[in-house]
Amino acid sequence: MLRIGTLAISASGIRSGSSAVSGLVVRSKKAMLLVAISVSGMLPLSGQAAEKAIIAPGADASVQEALQEKWRSMGDDYQPRTEHFLDNGDPKYINRLMVESSPYLLQHAHNPVNWYPWGDEAFAIAKSEEKPIFLSIGYATCHWCHVMERESFEDEAIAELMNKYFISIKVDREQLPDVDALFMTAVTMMTGRGGWPMSSFLDPDGRPFFGGTYFPPDQFTSLLDRVSLLWATEHDAILEQANTISNALQSAHTLSEQVQSVGDDLIKRAASSAVSRFDEEFGGFSRAPKFPQESTLLFLMEQARLSGDGRALEVAEVTLTKMAAGGIHDQIGGGFHRYSVDHEWLVPHFEKMLYNQANLARAYVLGWLLTGKQDHAETARGILEYVLREMTNENGVFYSATDADSEGGEGIFFIWDNEDLEQALTPEDASIAAELWGVDEVGNFEGHTVLHRPQSLEEIAKERGVTVDEMRNHRSRIAALLWQVRAKREAPIRDDKILTGWNGLMITAFAEAYQAFDEPRYLAAATRAANHLLDTAFSDQGQLQRSQFNGVTSIDAKQVDYAWLAQALLALYDSSGDKRWLTQAVELTDTMIELFRDVEGGGFFMGPPVVSGASLVTRPKDLYDASTPSGNAVALRVLARLYARTGEARYESEAQELIDAFSASLNEQSGGFYYFLTSVSELLNGETGQTRYAAKGIVRAQAQLISDQQVAITIDLEEGWHINSAKPLQDYLIATAVTDQQQQPLKNIRYPEPTERVLGFQSETLSLYDDGVVITAELPVAADNTPLVPIELRLQACSDEICLAPETLTLHVSTLSL
Repeated sequence: MLRIGTLAISASGIRSGSSAVSGLVVRSKKAMLLVAISVSGMLPLSGQAAEKAIIAPGADASVQEALQEKWRSMGDDYQPRTEHFLDNGDPKYINRLMVESSPYLLQHAHNPVNWYPWGDEAFAIAKSEEKPIFLSIGYATCHWCHVMERESFEDEAIAELMNKYFISIKVDREQLPDVDALFMTAVTMMTGRGGWPMSSFLDPDGRPFFGGTYFPPDQFTSLLDRVSLLWATEHDAILEQANTISNALQSAHTLSEQVQSVGDDLIKRAASSAVSRFDEEFGGFSRAPKFPQESTLLFLMEQARLSGDGRALEVAEVTLTKMAAGGIHDQIGGGFHRYSVDHEWLVPHFEKMLYNQANLARAYVLGWLLTGKQDHAETARGILEYVLREMTNENGVFYSATDADSEGGEGIFFIWDNEDLEQALTPEDASIAAELWGVDEVGNFEGHTVLHRPQSLEEIAKERGVTVDEMRNHRSRIAALLWQVRAKREAPIRDDKILTGWNGLMITAFAEAYQAFDEPRYLAAATRAANHLLDTAFSDQGQLQRSQFNGVTSIDAKQVDYAWLAQALLALYDSSGDKRWLTQAVELTDTMIELFRDVEGGGFFMGPPVVSGASLVTRPKDLYDASTPSGNAVALRVLARLYARTGEARYESEAQELIDAFSASLNEQSGGFYYFLTSVSELLNGETGQTRYAAKGIVRAQAQLISDQQVAITIDLEEGWHINSAKPLQDYLIATAVTDQQQQPLKNIRYPEPTERVLGFQSETLSLYDDGVVITAELPVAADNTPLVPIELRLQACSDEICLAPETLTLHVSTLSL
């Protein structure tokens, strides 16, 4: 409860959870719009005028004409999402959201609420009319956003209150993540919890004084009445409260000026902290609701790959196994839902977000590389195939999300019962399917079953007297049959907007999967998406844009868009060796530093101080990992990797300054910084993987398995550079050598024939290797029998004028490459 003066605004009794809710009425456009403009309110007029639409009360004629024109242009397939229609089938209301390039905002374009998009117009009107602002933030596939829309924003009596006493602003959190982050921080401060839809009350300067999430209609009506009364009678107290919260927001997005040590000890403590939160029975790191926490999983597995931390690997691997077996994993179509409402991963919240697919694909690929377990590879491929099949548009870029709801309820598209299986399959296959995915008469979701794997494949195969491979084939075959049946159901709504940053995450996943699986289709998918973004995601002024929808590119990119896309281009460079990706990554990173770096306070801001003409009360920073790695964490990874690939000291300096800025927070609370710490570890100990760079990016070395026992190390060098041969003619020169981690030479090693020549800086003949060096050897067996075998490559790069310091690179060779 927030108390202002002697009065109080109560946010208690907010309902949470999930339930099936009937959807809004949608109708196809039937006739040309007949327009009557009313500026007195959003409620329908009586008599003859009741047959006319009401367009954005208070807007000038040009705005109303633009809205009318947009409505006329929508075509016969356009379905207004509303309960309010005229007799001729036209929507009764059209507000300013009609011209926005966001599926979520368009969902609300026909509410009786006189919505404004975030921008200077809304705040100017709030100031001129001396009204408070009601700010509603959500996204297109948000179940409880739909519920509040149906219950409150479509209710004409509630809309009348909102229109009379407030200026109402609607924001798509996926388009404006900085606005969302700022007010989510405020809501969490005031209520102790956050979520969507997010409902905030602001003064005309944009300072929040009260907020919450979902409100049932009766409570929301009481809240509107209460706030409007307090605005009139306790105005000064509200402004004082707004000022207090704004000051707290500034503090929340400020990093400590104190610089503390950040080293391997801190990284080990962070790993221990993550492991201490591990759910031994079901995996994961929390109780219900349970989120995948991909950044934590990736951190633990990278630590296992780097240091051999068996417990870290066990925790991550068990979590991957339990999630893949749960209902959070779409057993038929592939991909993952956003989170589980229980702690067993059984019943999900049925949205599917692109960022989950990207980060979980990376996690399962790494899980496979570290353990060799076929189920992890199968899960990773299932995610990637789902994205290619259902979340990729004709240009090769990736859609944002799919809804939880269809046919008027949550999860209906995904649930099954015995009758469904019997109608879709032969009796034998129906019996196998029921056993594979736990379908019974009781069900686990409102009398039906969310498919999951209550038994392992090995257990079922043993019970049925077949091999595991045979049962795996049965599972794939039956899943394909059920997918065909499910495809005939009414599918959840898909959010078709293209977000630059989220596409960057998905490109990274495809590029890394290509390196792991040697699957050309995955590299092709990553390349095609990256090419399209670089061709289309820039304004006429050359500014990277965040969003594309219906062919319209809009909204200047945020810091995360630059960071996530730069990370993706570096992954493409590592996968293909094509230097144009490195060049583009450099350009994006340099622009990110110029636009968003906080020179005085350290770290990167999420966006500009003014968004669509409206100033933010403070400029937020993306500090903590949440459902995605934080923008600052990915920036650190990009800076560290650019330093390794270009040798430019400024990137190392930027990376170290970023670590210093976060150092106090890292030492105080490592949770929430796991992706950041992964990048810190790379700077301190070198990267992990089969591709490494040396000599300020001049040398690129890649290790690949070429047979069950043979490894090939390919070394590429910039023009004008060389490395010493395996047998230099001078004792004082550093020989190129491939060894195990105990510095013992590998067996059956074959070095190429060297070139002998005299260089400009000395008169002696030298024995050298130039570009395209290939060394083969017998791969040693890992001490712990893991599929990743580390080998070491020692070399020294020289030009005709200078020799750089010798370096040793650790290359992790996967015995699963073929």
